[in-house]
Amino acid sequence: MKCRQCEETRKGTGCVKVGFCGKSAETADLQDHLIHSLSCAAKAVSGKDDRNMGHICESLFSTLTNVNFDPRYFERMINRSKMMALDAKGEECRLGSDISMDSLDSDPDLRSLKELLLYGMKGIAAYYHHAMVLGHTDKEIEDFLIKGLIALRERKDADELVSIVLECGKTGITAMALLDKANTGRYGHPEVSEARIGVRGNPGILISGHDLRDLEELLEQTKGTGVDVYTHGEMLPANAYPFFKRYDHLAGNYGNAWHEQTRDFERFNGPVLMTTNCLVPPRPSYKERLFTTGPVGWYDGVKHIPAGTEGKKDFSEIVNMARTCKPPRPLEDGVLTIGFAHNAVLGIADTVVNAVRSGAIKRFVVMAGCDGRESDRSYYSEFASSLPDDAVILTAGCAKYRYNKMPLKGIGGIPRVLDAGQCNDCYSLVVIAQKLAEVFGCGVNDLPISFNISWYEQKACLVLLSLLYLGIKDIMLGPRLPEFISPNILDVLVGNFGIKGISTVDADKRILHIS
Repeated sequence: MKCRQCEETRKGTGCVKVGFCGKSAETADLQDHLIHSLSCAAKAVSGKDDRNMGHICESLFSTLTNVNFDPRYFERMINRSKMMALDAKGEECRLGSDISMDSLDSDPDLRSLKELLLYGMKGIAAYYHHAMVLGHTDKEIEDFLIKGLIALRERKDADELVSIVLECGKTGITAMALLDKANTGRYGHPEVSEARIGVRGNPGILISGHDLRDLEELLEQTKGTGVDVYTHGEMLPANAYPFFKRYDHLAGNYGNAWHEQTRDFERFNGPVLMTTNCLVPPRPSYKERLFTTGPVGWYDGVKHIPAGTEGKKDFSEIVNMARTCKPPRPLEDGVLTIGFAHNAVLGIADTVVNAVRSGAIKRFVVMAGCDGRESDRSYYSEFASSLPDDAVILTAGCAKYRYNKMPLKGIGGIPRVLDAGQCNDCYSLVVIAQKLAEVFGCGVNDLPISFNISWYEQKACLVLLSLLYLGIKDIMLGPRLPEFISPNILDVLVGNFGIKGISTVDADKRILHIS
């Protein structure tokens, strides 16, 4: 085992005995094995009509940090990948003895580029998986995933790999746009809304993750049962979609970002459904109340809810359990203002533009990305609280939990924190920035906008690649720069794109031209 794909990489070099996430060495090795077998299968099915993209996307998705910890699952997926290659070529997919990430290339710079490509593809696969569940597909995305998987095992020079990595960023924009279309086509455009963060007196089910189709099915199956449904973590933005507002038993949001789930799940009292990442090893106090579905998996007593005919899922066991549980214990009270996706913000574009022209808004600060459990992430709370009253935060992803409950004074009716939604809704932030640039007749890099992005896992890597593809420069990235980026490749990113690591709040505000 040597895993360095997330921000919590042990000692900055890689987890070698057990993952900081709780992943065992056995599971880590099986995940590497699965990536290798996928590259074999991709080469075998390249150019064919039936490429089993559902399997490829779920496989890549399942290897993201904090998604699946079940070795039995990965053994099944590896065997299926081998069969794909066998069916396509009539021969077994032969695996080398070394299936670690270090085996991608002996040259550290080329290996670094291949890892960056791989982690970007994992992000694409996650977003494309959600879109496919809602019936949306795109051949450009599928072709690129095949191309990228093949490139992992081919000899390519640095220029070729840089080109493919930037193409990964381009495909990321396509994937996020497709998912935006899928979500808004089915659930309507998010509206500026107040999501409750208190509790009611009914028993409840807590749903965490990103998959809105799972939330839809759960709400349908809990109608009239006396059981409330609460969102958690990255599911918070669902409270802004018109479709979900029609369910009176959608009670609001409970808890905070993913890394606080052990406390949140323990206090909730009722069953918890994990639909995607980020799952952490469950505590005995709530383990029997925890359920997984989709690509998420645990082992040793955690029940998995599979998809049935036509992809539908039976959540009756969860509903029946909820009826026997006490109501959730309160954590806090009040509301969160959410729903500032691109459609909502462009609807008040004149107000925003006038505020910029009058000087009421002097800077936008994009603070999107992932939250994490390490203490140095308090930097983002301190950074947000220190911003001047004329600065507006644009956010998406669970990074917002560091500052979305701060009493920041609004600007002429415009909240200081504009929450676009889930991590995939970074697409909305791009649309908003491009619209502002169009209105002011300049490029995005010429706008009064700064980027201070936090990352944790591989979807954030994809978002970064997408921003680089769009030519956005001077991005600040933290709390640490990725350890899988070699010094030479880091020099290229710094020289060509102006990427910077964070330091202190005051120093970084000066660098980002925030006074």
